[in-house]
Amino acid sequence: MPRITALVPLLALVALPAGSIRAQPVSRIDRDRASVMVEQARKDIERHYYDSTYGGVDLAARFSLAEQGIQRATSLGELFGHIAAAVAELDDSHTFFLPPQQTVRADYGWEMQMIGDSCFVTRVKPGSDAAAKGLREGDGLVTVNGLAPTRENMWKLVYLFHLLQPRGSLGVVVRSPGGELRELTLTAKARPSKRVIDLTGSDGGHDIWTLINEANADAYEDRPRYVELGPDVLLWKLNGFDSFDRSIDEGIKRARKAGTVILDLRGNSGGHEKALLSLIGAISDGDVAVGTRRERTRSTPIVAKGHGDKAFNGRLIILVDSESASASEIIARTVQLGNRGIVVGDRTAGAVMLGRSFSHLIGAGSVVAYAVSVTIADVVMQDGGRLEATGVTPDHLVIPTGADLAAGLDPALSRAAELAGVALTPAQAGALLRKR
Repeated sequence: MPRITALVPLLALVALPAGSIRAQPVSRIDRDRASVMVEQARKDIERHYYDSTYGGVDLAARFSLAEQGIQRATSLGELFGHIAAAVAELDDSHTFFLPPQQTVRADYGWEMQMIGDSCFVTRVKPGSDAAAKGLREGDGLVTVNGLAPTRENMWKLVYLFHLLQPRGSLGVVVRSPGGELRELTLTAKARPSKRVIDLTGSDGGHDIWTLINEANADAYEDRPRYVELGPDVLLWKLNGFDSFDRSIDEGIKRARKAGTVILDLRGNSGGHEKALLSLIGAISDGDVAVGTRRERTRSTPIVAKGHGDKAFNGRLIILVDSESASASEIIARTVQLGNRGIVVGDRTAGAVMLGRSFSHLIGAGSVVAYAVSVTIADVVMQDGGRLEATGVTPDHLVIPTGADLAAGLDPALSRAAELAGVALTPAQAGALLRKR
């Protein structure tokens, strides 16, 4: 279950002026490699996509159009954009193109998120140009480079500006919590990176160890966190579902010592099915029928094996938001359907399919790596409903305001604590899990 929200056609954005952080001209080798990538992407979809009709998309015609675009492209961003647009034509959350790493990355110094049906600035990095220009947490994003962020197009902004065409600056119109509008041009920091990676070790292992260190840093950022809110109430912040069960086992071990667990899945965009089923089984005595996996040629039940007398049987409250996706959504909906607990927060992402990533390399020794994620199965929940493009609506809908964000308040966690019998003000809740 890849960690990316829903993708739909990119053609409108690919046509925008690049304004990239550093222009990377297209060589004949780049164009030839892009042609190989677009052909491989088509083959991956033809071989593995769960729907043999491809949702009515004419793959041959669509990928032929992408090849024509590749031949006309004048930048790497355009090359990758045409491939991404073709792949995204299938319009589901787990089918997308992951381009090769470009030679520079854009560090914009700020983050945004849909909260309810509005977009807000949720983090501003100290020392960034955004901080110097007066961008603040809680500012509402009216437009970013002329585009109005919505739940439907948020993926476009993130995907375009971070992966396909990183920009040297972004022009934003923001509304402060007090209501006044400001226009800002926010300059990004260029972070150099290598487009061609040596995986042979002939460089003394530098590139290999760089990848390892980056992975370790990501793992540290995503580590689970635990806070005891009282003698019988545990707050368990789970940021992702990796392929190992150790984090699940540790969390359940701690949970069994508490009578109530608040499982915070906000910002958890999914992960591996094995970890998902492990968690569902760990909160259940008996086996749980989660739903059905519908593949191209067969349908199979999705069942979580219960943990018997080792299961956590206490009270369960789950926190979700617009960035809770895939596995997080399946858990939240399973808990609702089984009356196993209470879901609190914002409506989830609506990105629920089963995907598999197909990685590819071009070159020998020094290689360019890219990948294509393909939806291999649809997921139908036990009640016959689908969460794709719909999401999970919490039992207690709690939507922070811009003023809440500006003040560092967390009303959703405060409400969850109240349901757990713990007095925790929104200010106290906001201080518990604040990003460091």
